[in-house]
Parts: sequence; C-alpha cells; structure tokens
Amino acid sequence: MDISTLLQPVSIGIEVILVVLGIAIALQKKRCYGWFFALTFGIYVIYDTLHYTGVEVSQNVLSGIFFIATLSILIGIWQLYRDLYPPGPGNNAETEGE
Repeated sequence: MDISTLLQPVSIGIEVILVVLGIAIALQKKRCYGWFFALTFGIYVIYDTLHYTGVEVSQNVLSGIFFIATLSILIGIWQLYRDLYPPGPGNNAETEGE
C-alpha cells in the first residue's frame, strides 16, 4: 500500500472536520462565509470519496463540482476579508502601518 492510499482517508476526515467547523461558524458565529467554507469542503469530501472508492463519474461532472467549490471558497474568503477589513474611514490598507 502506497502513501497516497493511506493519506486519502485521513484527508477526507480532515475535510469532514472542516465542513463541521464551517457550519459552526455559520450557525454559532452568524457568519455567512461559514456556509461557503462548508460547501467547498463538502464538495471536496464528495470529490475525494468518489476518487478513493473508484466510482466512475464523468470528467465533466467532476470538473463542474470542482468549479463550484472554487467559486464557493472565493466568495467565502471575500466575505471573510470584508468582515475583517470593512470599508470605511481608518480601514484603508495604505494607512495600516502608520
């Protein structure tokens, strides 16, 4: 058994934890980006599980769900950025070091 075969289930397990943490962020902290994190890593769980179990899925389908995951994390990170650095006076990145 090679290392990738051993690491894949561990990776899927970590992705499941990240789904749970994303849902917790959304529900407990009332942050919308948690849903996007959960969606992204939920898709990764499905994608990696299909690959690991050898289920035959169209490359177009896999590419489509991976693209959705990429858009989801982009939106989530953008929302997190906006949450950490809201627009307004005194929040300009150019004046942060002063």
